[in-house]
Amino acid sequence: MVKIYPGLSQILSLVLLLTVAQPSDAQDSTVILQLNDLVAQATSGNQNVLLAKIDEQIAAANYKQTQAVFMPQAGLSYSALSSNNPLNVFGFKLQQKSVSQQDFDPALLNNPSGKNDFITQLNVQQPILNMDMLYMRKSVLKQTEVYQFKTQRTREQIICQSQQAYLQLQFAYETQKVLQEALETTKAIYKFTSDRYAQGLLQKSDLLNVEVQIKTIETGLADIKSNIRNVSDYINLLMNKPTGVVYSTETSIPFLDERSVIDTFSTDRADFKAMETAIASYDLLIKSSKMSYLPKVNAFANYQLHDNAVPGFGAGAYMAGIQLSWDIFKGNATKNKIATQKLERNKMAEDLNRLKEESRVELNKTYRQYMDAAFKIQQQQAAIDFAKEAFRILQNRYLQGLVNTTDVLLAQTQLSQQKLAYSQAVFSKNISLAYYRFLTSGNK
Repeated sequence: MVKIYPGLSQILSLVLLLTVAQPSDAQDSTVILQLNDLVAQATSGNQNVLLAKIDEQIAAANYKQTQAVFMPQAGLSYSALSSNNPLNVFGFKLQQKSVSQQDFDPALLNNPSGKNDFITQLNVQQPILNMDMLYMRKSVLKQTEVYQFKTQRTREQIICQSQQAYLQLQFAYETQKVLQEALETTKAIYKFTSDRYAQGLLQKSDLLNVEVQIKTIETGLADIKSNIRNVSDYINLLMNKPTGVVYSTETSIPFLDERSVIDTFSTDRADFKAMETAIASYDLLIKSSKMSYLPKVNAFANYQLHDNAVPGFGAGAYMAGIQLSWDIFKGNATKNKIATQKLERNKMAEDLNRLKEESRVELNKTYRQYMDAAFKIQQQQAAIDFAKEAFRILQNRYLQGLVNTTDVLLAQTQLSQQKLAYSQAVFSKNISLAYYRFLTSGNK
């Protein structure tokens, strides 16, 4: 029965922290990628950023539509009418300025023949004072600011995702390096064990145990190669590029900039600002609804040309004036509309409070994870030194035939496990730091 040594499962659990997928059969090209280049290309070409910018442009276009509050409106129409109604026929003649003395004959007035009227009409309306629309315009302007903050927050999110993806790629290569070193060491042990087995100094079970160790590490290496491709595909997605390019990092896992890492909370984040601006927009919308109770003042003008034939443009006349209108009562529609808007505004305010509290909890959690990872790095560095020394001693004793194969394999497994745990601690610290920056992006 094949024996799996303690510790190998822990190594594989660290290896499989990244998503495992089947390796591609195609030969992928490998490109060295720098973090700054990844962030720059992702923030400029990522589809989520592009979509956020489009939403921002839509909001700006909607604001431009509110220029109608000040701008005149003009319409041109052409109509053809025919009637034998006494009142209409006489009216057509008056509009065409063609009334004669015989048109007042009672018999003709009461039983006229059909009459045609072809009308060319120009209508112009000029807003003068509409307080509700003025506040509506201000509300829409606030919406453009909301989408600007959303675009900013989307860009910050892409930066965080890019940093984390880069760190995942670095961790994958570090894991590959550790497993490759373990494989080379295990193969050396296998060569020595094979020679001693051929001399009859060791049992076949010792040789089989080393072979199991080799196969296990090779399986981990195959998984890591798939993980590198998976993370590379995700990086291509972030940069809005076709998949197929496999990336490598320029250096091993570095510590990111740790300045200003303190347990503080900021309310100046772009997503908070977006919600606060949206609440301000609702306040203006409510005020706009209240202003609809006030009278409205607008000017209008109309110019008409009447003729009895197509395409005639005969008699012309105009009419212009100023209108004051006042919706005194609309069946409580405005009152209920204001009540609904207030509820929606209050709901958004509660959503903002909830988001701030959740972010505060998330920030505290991330800060503790950061501090825990920093402590683990120190601990793991010491553990690696101890494991190296223990493996060196056992390896020497094994070469002298003083310990069995199981002992030296366990020592080698322990050393690999401690190296992977160190890389994992560095990875966790940097991931926490990148997320911490995202959570506190509004700090000055």
